[in-house]
Amino acid sequence: FCVDSTGSGATVLCLHGGGHSSLSWALFTAELTQRASVTVVAIDQRGHGDTETDNDQDLSAETLSADVGRVWEAFYPDPEDRPPVILMGHSMGGAVAVRVADQKLVPNIRGIVVIDVVEGSAMDALSAMQGVLKRRPQHFSSKRKAIEWILKSGQLRNNESARVSMGAQLKPYKKKEKEKVAGEEGSLTAVQEEGDEENEETTETGYTWKVDLGASEKYWSGWYSGMSKLFLSVPAPKLLLLAGPDRLDTELTRAHMQGKFQVQMFNTAGHSVQEDLPEKVADVVSSFLVRQRFAQGSYNPQAIRPCC
Repeated sequence: FCVDSTGSGATVLCLHGGGHSSLSWALFTAELTQRASVTVVAIDQRGHGDTETDNDQDLSAETLSADVGRVWEAFYPDPEDRPPVILMGHSMGGAVAVRVADQKLVPNIRGIVVIDVVEGSAMDALSAMQGVLKRRPQHFSSKRKAIEWILKSGQLRNNESARVSMGAQLKPYKKKEKEKVAGEEGSLTAVQEEGDEENEETTETGYTWKVDLGASEKYWSGWYSGMSKLFLSVPAPKLLLLAGPDRLDTELTRAHMQGKFQVQMFNTAGHSVQEDLPEKVADVVSSFLVRQRFAQGSYNPQAIRPCC
């Protein structure tokens, strides 16, 4: 597993969304560490980014949650050295985060932050997800073209974030072309003997998606089913960040009115809220951390912006 870490102080453990990587937290991390004394740890989940496992296709909620627990134990092998943790997850990573907290797979969880994923709206959107995935380009001639597409499509709205994180979502696309060889009766066949490389050419033609999200469909409902109850049952302060008020389902709306968690809307962001508006998300998260006494605020003149 690939794990990125930076900063000092209280530990924020970040879990990215499906198809993304730890780099989706890069700009947010730079802003957060200017505002609060925190250590940010971001994991490439299995099959994503630079992480490789013996079964990258198993993206079940159970497996992804267990992975986080094992990675945390490896990152802090001595139980006495394991710090208090604030879990933070975006989309699929948010669903994994609430399961990690529910099962206590990471000890000393002091708070949880979930970004733009709610059980009700997520379950409602699953029926259209395959169509969304099929409509996006499957190949790009260059990483620059991929960045241009994701910005034009509105899936990311921050040029700098797209330049930082998009490359980790891609892998080289290689097309193998085999010469046709004559069969016994003169017919042509594409069959090639194992180990015979003379009749095979490999041509790199650009980039494709690193993660085949469409193939993970059987796991989708498992990511989100029961998520609202699990989120509300976490015995720690909770913060929900959403791209719009339409994301809230009935159960969470009622719980929010009862003061069971804090919610913050970012109406100008897309689904990847922390990438589109890293400064504003860092403002909200740092305030949450300081108010809950998880971290001390940091004065940084570069983070102060003029008013008019």
